[in-house]
Amino acid sequence: MKTFKDIFEQYNWNEILSSILSKTEKDVIQALNTSRRNLEDFKALISPAAVPYLEQMAQMSNSITKKRFGNTIQMYAPMYLSNECQNICTYCGFSMTNKIPRRTLTDKEILKEVDFLKSKGYDHILLVTGEANKTVGVDYINNAIQVIQSRFANITIEVQPMDQSDYETLIKSGLYAVLVYQETYHKSEYKKHHPKGKKSNFDYRLETPDRLGRAGIHKIGLGALFGLEDWRVDSFFTALHLQYLQKVYWKTKYSISFPRLRPHSGGVEPKVEMTDPDLVQLICAFRLLDEDVELSMSTRESEVFRENIVNLGITSISAESKTNPGGYAVAPQSLEQFEISDERSTEQVVTMLKSKGLDVVWKDWANNWQ
Repeated sequence: MKTFKDIFEQYNWNEILSSILSKTEKDVIQALNTSRRNLEDFKALISPAAVPYLEQMAQMSNSITKKRFGNTIQMYAPMYLSNECQNICTYCGFSMTNKIPRRTLTDKEILKEVDFLKSKGYDHILLVTGEANKTVGVDYINNAIQVIQSRFANITIEVQPMDQSDYETLIKSGLYAVLVYQETYHKSEYKKHHPKGKKSNFDYRLETPDRLGRAGIHKIGLGALFGLEDWRVDSFFTALHLQYLQKVYWKTKYSISFPRLRPHSGGVEPKVEMTDPDLVQLICAFRLLDEDVELSMSTRESEVFRENIVNLGITSISAESKTNPGGYAVAPQSLEQFEISDERSTEQVVTMLKSKGLDVVWKDWANNWQ
């Protein structure tokens, strides 16, 4: 059975980079003026040649987003269940080599965290763990979903990649969506950042969305961690991956996230800097490529940046996030996976969004399939 790996292996990283950098002003104008954009247009829109057209891209992105999603933005909250991890990742605070206290939440602690998030109004939750199959494997995740499934309209997970049968089990318990980031699509560089653990298997991670699609998941979230490698090439492969999945698993919805490398204890410095204007350019390029895909923004980004980007294509946003297990109500002082940048309360972020003319959505009724 073919997977995205078969498509991916037809491309060469350096050739894609050269192709993007060779795009001209004429290519950018053509991409802006066409009604149905393809991956070559996307290359032009993320190229250096598109920088002078950023204001036009932003206006078009705003118009397209409002046409498709209205003046709405969805709120979600991440809830970290465990910082146990069997992987070595150069950029992550949970990496096995970091000598930190490890913690995995009990059912009682999970419900305490849930009570806090529900008191803030959240109805979409993202469950996050380190990658430790023995401690927080399928059984633990399945139990956590069952414990909280009656409390939330949508449950999403960001955990270790699993087999198709595991996803089928979790879907039956109430799982709605899975986020799985390739981190970088540069295969040799990927290995340098993931030298040990199950995550070091590049191909298994690359084929995870295929297993999710075959399992019948409702939504898949894609993305790359910007800073590990050239952001333009990683973004091209993310777009290539998205279009492949949309064609093969056409019943599934998709989202794109834009995490930039953030500081953590003992972390690696970004190899390639992605500036704020770069990220604006990328978000607008994705919206111009795909009117329907959901675009998500986390609290990794600063207050100022998030305030400026919410009207330019973003459709979902988190607030008051804690990236440590029990960080909301159980153990606020434990180690975080990475530092957040926007530390405002949920109420403050909601006020900001409303001041931007946006209607805050807590529950997406179209997604309430249970």
